[in-house]
Amino acid sequence: MGVILNEAKFHTMLEEIDLDINKLNDQKIIAFFEFLGLKYREDIPKNFLDWENILVVVPNREMLNEIKKYKDSISRISFVTNTNAKQIHIYDINDCKSATQNKTSLQIRQFLKTNFGGVEKISKSPDWIKLK
Repeated sequence: MGVILNEAKFHTMLEEIDLDINKLNDQKIIAFFEFLGLKYREDIPKNFLDWENILVVVPNREMLNEIKKYKDSISRISFVTNTNAKQIHIYDINDCKSATQNKTSLQIRQFLKTNFGGVEKISKSPDWIKLK
């Protein structure tokens, strides 16, 4: 019986440590987003710490290569490149998975043009010039 009591106490201690680790990781996520300049952007959801996993969408591979080195030191974040995005965005990864579930790669490519950071390029936009 003594071993079971010690085991229960041990499990309680582990749970407390896990909570502390999660709190520290949340602080890492906040610091990382501040580093990326996302702290004061109005389009960034304020409840991102409530998400199970956070998807960071970046507009190009160069930027991805610069920040992916932080992936191993921060839990609960994943990165993806969306060449249709103009800036960094964050999303709940579960929303992304459910939105792209059962879609082909071509359908996903089309979907990313206007979703998850994508901005549709139209001829009226000054950033998009049609070549004749």
